[in-house]
Formats: sequence, C-alpha cells, structure tokens
Amino acid sequence: LAVGWGSRMGTAWAPSPGGCELVQSIMDCTGRGLSSIPGNLRGDTEELFLDDNTIQVLGNASLLLYPQLWHLSLTRNRLELIEPGAFLSSQGLQVLSLTDNLLFTNYSLTAAALSALPALRMLDLAGNQLTEDMVSVLVSNLSSLESLSVARNIIMRLDSSIFTNLTQLLELNLEKNYIFEIDNAFEGLQTLQRLNIAYNYLPCLVGFGLTQLRVLNVSNNIIEWFLTLESDDLFELEVLDLSHNRLLFFPVLPRQSKLHSLLLQDNRMSFYQRLPNGTSLANVTVQFLIIDGNSTNVTTVRLWDELCHSNLSSLRLLDMSQNQVWGLPDDFLAQMSSLTHLKLNQNCLEAFHLSEEDPLAMLTELDLSQNQLVELGVKVGAGDILPNLQLFNLSTNRLQVLPPGIFTRTRKITTLDLSRNRVDLCPQPGEAESLPCVDIRGVETLTHLSLAGCGLQGLGGRPFQGTSLMHLDLSDNRQALSGDLGWLQDLVLTLQVLSLRNTSLSSTAVDFSALNSLVRLDLSGNSLAAFPSSLGTLRLRSLDLRDNCLPALPPDVARAPLGRSLRELYLSRNPYNCCTLGWWDALQQAEGLRVPDGREVTCSHGSRTLRPGALPEPVLQSCRWQTADLALLYLVLALPTCLTLLVAFVVVFLMLKEKLLKMVKTRCGVSSPY
Repeated sequence: LAVGWGSRMGTAWAPSPGGCELVQSIMDCTGRGLSSIPGNLRGDTEELFLDDNTIQVLGNASLLLYPQLWHLSLTRNRLELIEPGAFLSSQGLQVLSLTDNLLFTNYSLTAAALSALPALRMLDLAGNQLTEDMVSVLVSNLSSLESLSVARNIIMRLDSSIFTNLTQLLELNLEKNYIFEIDNAFEGLQTLQRLNIAYNYLPCLVGFGLTQLRVLNVSNNIIEWFLTLESDDLFELEVLDLSHNRLLFFPVLPRQSKLHSLLLQDNRMSFYQRLPNGTSLANVTVQFLIIDGNSTNVTTVRLWDELCHSNLSSLRLLDMSQNQVWGLPDDFLAQMSSLTHLKLNQNCLEAFHLSEEDPLAMLTELDLSQNQLVELGVKVGAGDILPNLQLFNLSTNRLQVLPPGIFTRTRKITTLDLSRNRVDLCPQPGEAESLPCVDIRGVETLTHLSLAGCGLQGLGGRPFQGTSLMHLDLSDNRQALSGDLGWLQDLVLTLQVLSLRNTSLSSTAVDFSALNSLVRLDLSGNSLAAFPSSLGTLRLRSLDLRDNCLPALPPDVARAPLGRSLRELYLSRNPYNCCTLGWWDALQQAEGLRVPDGREVTCSHGSRTLRPGALPEPVLQSCRWQTADLALLYLVLALPTCLTLLVAFVVVFLMLKEKLLKMVKTRCGVSSPY
C-alpha cells in the first residue's frame, strides 16, 4: 500500500457517494457507520477500506459491482458471516484484512467463501476468537497464501494438520494466543521464512529443525530450553528472539547458520562451566528426556561442547541483559568475530577481561552496566583494544579504578558512561594524588561522558585536557563543585550540554560566562537563592532551574541574550514571591519560549500557595501596597508631623517674642527702639 501511495501523493481526496473518500482507484469508507457495503461506489475501485463500521454479513451480491478489487479491509466491524459466493466476482483479490470481527460464529461458511479466492496472498484473521480447528478449516484451501496472521485468537495446540496446504506461505503470525504445544506443525511449510509465536505459553523448543526459516520470534513465552537438531545442514536463520522467557542455559544453536541477531534478554540464564568457587563443570553432562507420542528418548548433552560447535562467526548483535550471568566460559566470545553490539547489562558479573587477542575487533557497543564489577581487566600489549568501540557503558557497578591507558587504545570511543561507580578523575588535588583515579585526558574522540553519582570530590586541575567533550553529566555529586569552574577551561569551545543537577550548588558567584558553546544547562535540585548573573550572557536553548530556592528571576531576563535564545525553560518547585512576578509576565510574552512545567509553577503569598496566572484581587491589592514607592510612603507619613512641629514652633516664637528680644539686647549691650 505504501508503494502504491507514492505515485498518488499529489492527488487530493475527493468526496464520493455514501460519504466515502476517493483518490484515484482507492476508496476509503472508514468509520462511516455503514452496515453494508455501499452499492454506488465507482466500479473501477481497486482498494476498498471499510474499517470501523458495523457490517455483520458480507453477502453474495456485496462485491458484484467491484470486479477490479484487489485489496479489501473490513477491520473492526461486527462481521459474523461471509456467504459462500461473496467473492465470486472478485477473483483478483490479493489482500484481505478481517481483523477484530466475530468470524468464529459461522467459520465453515466463511471458509467456503475464502476458498473461491485463487489469487489471495495476504490474509489477516487476528482477533476473531478462533480455535485451532477453526483456523484449519478457514485456511485449508488457500494454497496461494504468502502471509497469514491468526494473532490474538484462542489457539492452544498446533499439529501437522493445521497448515497442511499452505505450500507458498512465507510469513506466519501466531502471537498472543494460548499455545502450549507444537507437534510438527511447521514441517510442511517448506517456504516459511518468518515465524512469530511471541506471547504464548510454550515451555520449551526441542528439536528445532526449520532450516529455511530466517526470522523466529518466540519471545514472551515460558521457555526453559531451546535445543536445535544435531545436524550439519546450513540453517538460514538470521534473527532469533528468545527474550522474556525462562531460559536456564544458553540455547543450543545450529552448528551452521547465518545468525546475526540473538536476543536473550530477561531470562534466568547462567553458565556452569566453572562455578564461582572455582569448581569446574566442563565435563559434566546433562540428560534430556524427550517423549514423542509413545516413544521415549534420552539425549545426553555436554552443553559446553554444543556451545563450542555452534558457528557464530556471523553474529552481530548479542543481547544477554537481565539474566544471572556471573561469568563467561573460556573462549565464549572467541567465535564471534563479527560482533558489533554486546549487551551484558543487569547481570551478576564481578569481573570482565579484555585483551588485544580477543576477536572483538568489530565491536562498536559494549554494555556492562548494572552488574557487580569490581575489576575491568586489560591485557595490554602493543596493539589496540576494541579498536572500533564507540559506546562503553559501565554505569552502576562497583568500580573504583580502570586500567591505565585503556581509552587511548580504544581509538574510536565517543560515549563513556561511568555513572554510579566510586571513581575519581585524574589529576587529583593535593595529597590525594596517590589515590586511584580514571584518566581520560588526551582521549580526543570522546564526546559524551557521564559521571553522575560517582561521589566526586572537589574537582580541580585540568581533568578534561585534550578532550572534545560535548555532553558532560556531573549530576548527583554533592561535593564535586568547589570554587570556580576553572577545571572546565579545556571544554569552553566544545561543551554543549552540562548537567549539574543535585550538586549542592548554592553560590551565585559561580561564573558560567566562559562556556559560550553551551546550549543546554541543568541546574535543578540545588540550593540557588538567586539567579546566577553570569547566565545572562549565554545563548542557551534549554535551562532547568527546578527544585531550587529562587524567589524570583531578574526582571529583564526575557530581554537579555539568554532570554532571546531560550526555547525551553523549567521553573517549577521554587518558592517564588507572588508580589515580584514581573519576570513571569515577561516570559509569557517572549516569542518562541516554552515553559513545559508552567502548570506546576507556584508562588507564595503569606501562607498561601498560588498559581502565577490566577492571583485573586485581594492578593494583587496587597502586593501593590507592598511594592509601592517607600520614599513617597515615608514622606506622606512624616508630613503631618513636620507641619505640627512647625506650627508649634511659630506659636511659641510669637508668645516669647518680646522676652527673647530683651534678652538679646541685654546680652549684646545695644539699644534698640521698640
């Protein structure tokens, strides 16, 4: 459909009889409240969409007027019956979607109607409350099918009789049923390439032998074992998804395959070649009891030998996250020479060792986060270690130090996450020079660094010398900042994103003005009691000031260079004063500026907490009185007192005038006429 639309994008939808919309030969009657197929549509209609209506029956005459139809969609109707002759005039129908209807009601009559479609390639029967027996009847005569979906039904068991005649099927979707057993259901599907059995109740997959299959999704089941048939045949399998199951062991894979993606996330998997106490189990065998009908077979397997016999040289993605892996077997990664993405996060690893002899030369992403790592071992020689590694995630471990020079040997690394480890950066000030630290100086390719929650102590010196960091996360380090930001001097030209969230920042004297390249700054969760004046000259696009102690922002913040460049400003959870909200009004009028948490911003007036945009009139009057000109107020209060004193002085002077004059004459000895 997408390809068909490409050449029609310039054609506008036009109204059509029945309230449908038409573009060339595509008729869209979605959501029109139709209880039957309109009979007054164009006869050359090729694609007809009748989704979200109330059609219950597709009668023998419903499609007589549309002989050129090749795509019909009746998704989300109330369809209970398709009469046996409904498609006799639509022999060219190739795509039919009957999702979310009630076809279980008259499935045998509907099956007769479907059998009259010799060209049908894609059929969607999802969400029709169908059992396995109903599905078998519905698809029994559809040998032309290439894609079939029976997802979201009530299928419980699959056997060899269900898909017998689907000799051209390429894709089969069985997800979100109640399947707990499969008995040779797919052996006759010689062309099947994509099989989805996710979200069912399969307890195991034993004897997997679909050599032609390319993609197998059995995620979100309750699988404990995955065992492939012992065979030297080449399997076409490229993607195997066993995530979100209950696997106890690494799956026994085909000896020869084209596997490039193996997803084992969220299982209960571990390796037992060697126990944590050092005991070796390399020669221990495991016996499987396989019951097939009336026959019972016991298969003895040395799991570690089976693992080594699987050729994984084409594997590019291996996801083993969220398991119980505490260590990898010897040479486990040795056969994965094409591996580019390795995810071992959320396991129980205590150590991980790298050396230049490892075959992981193609690895670009390594995730070891959320383990219990106390040691990252590196066997250093003359060559590079992980020469193509770009992303290295070591967060949430127990590391205190990394091998010296490790990052100078990973020559393409761009992203490093050391957050929530107890590490310090080199160089360390004063007497702490002898303590272990992580040295990233001179790693020119590094652009993203996270040191959140590392317990950093008083950063100083030049820890980022020779780097070109663009993103730096120092959040949740309460003792990291002391004095100025001189230790960032080597990043003034490159640093674009800086997070100082929850770093106990309280001084507004911290100078950010040198960081001219910053576009995003996070100062949330600190103790700022005033807006840092040095921010006014920056041209940030995003600033986070949440969870501080700010009573107000500068009145001219919207007119400063900062206000003109900002596009995103977070302000909530600060004790703003309701009587000094001029800055808030200015921000509301700033063009292009968003305050995503604007509805959470409050201000205080006395004991009341109010919204800035909805202050009641009594509060406004109180604020006007509080913010009036104090000089004028003092003048008004002092004027009556001054006038009273002046009048009193004049009265006293007039009453004592003669006595005062006589006293002056007596003292000065000069006669004066009265």
